[in-house]
Amino acid sequence: MANKTADVVVLGAGPAGYVCAIRLAQLGKKVTIIDRDEIGGVCLNRGCIPSKALIYAGTMYEKTSHLETVGISVKGASLDMGKMNAWKETVVKKLTGGVAGLLKANGCEFLSGDAKFTGPKTLELKSKNETTILTFNTCVIAVGSRPTPLKGFEVDHDVILDSTSALSQTEKPESMLCIGGGYIGLELGTFYAKVGTKVTVVEAGPGLLGSVDPELTNVVKKNLEKRGVKLMIGVGVKSQVKTKKGVEVTFADGTKDTFSKVLVTIGRTPNSNDFGLDKAGVKVDSKGFITVDPQRRTNVPHLFAIGDIAGQPLLAHKGSKEGLVAADAIAGKKTVFDVLGMPAVIFTDPEIAVVGLTEFEAKEKGFTVKVGKFPFAANGRALSVVEPDGFVKMIGDAKTNRLLGVHIVGAEASNLIAEATLAIEMGATIDDLALTVHAHPTLPETLMEAADATLGHPIHIFLKKAATAPSPSANA
Repeated sequence: MANKTADVVVLGAGPAGYVCAIRLAQLGKKVTIIDRDEIGGVCLNRGCIPSKALIYAGTMYEKTSHLETVGISVKGASLDMGKMNAWKETVVKKLTGGVAGLLKANGCEFLSGDAKFTGPKTLELKSKNETTILTFNTCVIAVGSRPTPLKGFEVDHDVILDSTSALSQTEKPESMLCIGGGYIGLELGTFYAKVGTKVTVVEAGPGLLGSVDPELTNVVKKNLEKRGVKLMIGVGVKSQVKTKKGVEVTFADGTKDTFSKVLVTIGRTPNSNDFGLDKAGVKVDSKGFITVDPQRRTNVPHLFAIGDIAGQPLLAHKGSKEGLVAADAIAGKKTVFDVLGMPAVIFTDPEIAVVGLTEFEAKEKGFTVKVGKFPFAANGRALSVVEPDGFVKMIGDAKTNRLLGVHIVGAEASNLIAEATLAIEMGATIDDLALTVHAHPTLPETLMEAADATLGHPIHIFLKKAATAPSPSANA
């Protein structure tokens, strides 16, 4: 057994951990980063990146059958899931290789193996060849989360899949049941529907996508149904039996159906049971998330936690931001995690992107709200790329015109949300967006037009109610 010392250890090399490690190195710290898996974590290897690569490929395949509208005929387009997955892996390897290179270039030491706390300042690291006791001064815990299991539907990665194995299918399933109508189930369900799989989504709750504004969800719902996706909302699953044809599933309402594959996507669980957190004295809440302060410090002063393990929202960019905050705090800088605008994106078709408060949340917080919407169908760029579905919905404080929330369902929503996030982060008013000149013809004009609609005087749609006069600032 070997012994080793380190200044700062980052446990986990996902988007939270590796960002934290690089920033720590930039601030002059000697950093050791540890992961039992590949550099890049779930996001780069088994989540964000591979799923979006496949979603893009699925969209391209589907478009081949819809190009006659613009005068292009593509006959006999074939699908090779094996090649599609091979291409996806090249994207993943390029990005993970790039991160590995950045860690090395910044002087970070990477150690591969299973690490567990044996005390508040010690880790036991088991690699292929040896066991090492690592003594450190500071540790950042960035160990992430894993798919939540569903009793009776244990994942075998053959016919019952989780999100990881769903991203590695080399043949198109004839049919698939997605258990869970959250973002993972709908994103992967959309991909498989686009490549020709008969998809059913079952959601035990009252609606799809949880806290997302139902107005946005309804647009996605209609498009899923147009693709032949069967939606079972308010219905749970009871049991399953594997047969020669696949998996026979019994639903809570007593009905049965058989599917080639079943995908379990009911959420994610923090990896708080695997790393000896109790030996370090770190407290977790009832759901297994580590409790942290605004600097991402745990109840043990020299131990920090970032990313999924530190609680909702479970977003890669939230973890990366936390990594930067923790690094600054460790380096002695004055810093806190104080984010006004945390965007969230769902890569359905059309995409959904949101930031800030929903209309309901704003009213719950006591705001008198003003709401404006602008449809993509009234935007020249959207029509010229055959993407007329969706709208931008803007929520503002009626008393001050401060922007409170932006909710988008439509083409390139994932890119459009950046402007809205910056606006909320900087405390912008609706007037600020309305007065900003947007290039024409572009999709971002929908934000400007939604701002005008919120103020009561849109140009490219007609409001049936009496339009209010432009605000004084708009006339300035």
